Amino acid sequence: MEKKKSQEKIYTKPLLVLIAFSALIRALVAAFTELGNDEVYYLTYALFPDISHFDHPPMVGFLIQLSTLDMLLQSEFFIRLGGIVLGSINTWIIYLTAKNLFNARSGWLSALLYTASIYAGIISNTFILPDTPQGFFWILSLYLLSESMLSKKPMNATSKNLFFLSGVSIGLAVLSKYTSVFLWSGLGLYILISDRRWLKTKELYFAVVASIFLALPILFWNMEHDFISLSFHSGRVGLFSSGLRPDYFGTEIAGQAFYNNPVVFVLIWLAIIFAFQKKRFLKNKNAQFLLLTALPLIGIFLFFALFKRTLPHWTGPAYITLIPLAAWRLDSIMKEKGNHQLIPPSVNAALMLFLLVILLGFLQINTGLFYHDEGSAVTNVGKKDPSLDMYGWKQLGMKFKDIAERDINAGEMPPNIFLLSHKWFPAANLEHYVARPAGFSMKTMGHITDTHKYHWISQERGGINSGDDFYYITGSHLYSDPVPLYGKQFEEIIPTDTVKIYRSGKIAEYFFVYRLMDYKAPEE
Repeated sequence: MEKKKSQEKIYTKPLLVLIAFSALIRALVAAFTELGNDEVYYLTYALFPDISHFDHPPMVGFLIQLSTLDMLLQSEFFIRLGGIVLGSINTWIIYLTAKNLFNARSGWLSALLYTASIYAGIISNTFILPDTPQGFFWILSLYLLSESMLSKKPMNATSKNLFFLSGVSIGLAVLSKYTSVFLWSGLGLYILISDRRWLKTKELYFAVVASIFLALPILFWNMEHDFISLSFHSGRVGLFSSGLRPDYFGTEIAGQAFYNNPVVFVLIWLAIIFAFQKKRFLKNKNAQFLLLTALPLIGIFLFFALFKRTLPHWTGPAYITLIPLAAWRLDSIMKEKGNHQLIPPSVNAALMLFLLVILLGFLQINTGLFYHDEGSAVTNVGKKDPSLDMYGWKQLGMKFKDIAERDINAGEMPPNIFLLSHKWFPAANLEHYVARPAGFSMKTMGHITDTHKYHWISQERGGINSGDDFYYITGSHLYSDPVPLYGKQFEEIIPTDTVKIYRSGKIAEYFFVYRLMDYKAPEE
């Protein structure tokens, strides 16, 4: 016992340094990078809170409300602060989880691999997404299970209470993102296969009830809205409509590798192979649990990817679950070789790659150093540069404010004007960076599958009425001509201004400002 405690103390100081350094890096990225299109859209969850939403459950909105003091602090840093804080806590929790499941060095290696994961370090814990609160409650659930069901200690009142709390945590994870139900599927499989003692405990059933109770707001919201959210997500993964698509499958594999850091991705899959060799899967129940929780989620989305376009971050929690498994394998190899390095070469390579990706991404977004798309026409400038999703909006906001003041003072546009868009992106970007600084608001007019939550926001703001005038703004990197969209609904569409967005002294993009005059309401 004394030896075990001294081993744990070895990693305490390095772990705290790792967490502090990681938090600093992520805070700098958060403070000096404009919000991405998904992030700025989730601000609507905080501005218009509800028990659930069209796209996702409500937890990310609650987190933004907390970190911004209910939108009092609206800088990028405070909007993303919840991710930075939870990411730091997650690093400590994953250390404790892997330590409980295997040993202290596995915990330390897990913390390193978690930090090196692009999904964990940037996507979900620097940017603010539904994955942010989901990741916290997912890892917390794993920890509570490692302290209760997966502990080597005998089952007692404490372990049963911790198991119940894991059910609460899983429920909160589901309230963050739907894919969290895979925690229960993995847990259920593990209990049926390896530990049926829990079927005789009331805490198991209380935990299930707690999870269901906490997820009920999602059900109530969908019942009130004809299950539109669930039908939307089922449509995203509908199968067989386009036949077998090996290109989608390859893209998904490549995306999973990049999002989780190619080095970490390889270490995880080597650990999966390692777990099934020499009957280790049967011998180590903790490895069983991790695999039964993670592999179904990965397998289902890889199957979907054979037929439909999928997104690699959907499997992010599964790969986080497998990080302790990869750490366990590395620890076993290090023991065999008598290696006592604090950071083994493979993990060091993963950390260096992570830092390189952050640096290159930050430089590209803010300077365009590695790629500048001049476009074949003015309306195509920046079209092939995805980094512009997170650049230029502040410049546009400052220049549009002058345009609007000029038009209102000249009597060409009424005061308190609204901006109009046909999709949630760029509606949310225009709302946050352009409309709100000028004292205006945003409305949308389009199909609900394009406008999402803005369908209800627009209604709450009075809808679109006969005679209304609007500004319409579109950028060259995602140009949408307003005439085919709205030509029949307005008496006149007037192109008024072209705004140049500069990056490192070069024109990175153009924004085109139109006036949509005199809306013609359809006859009833």
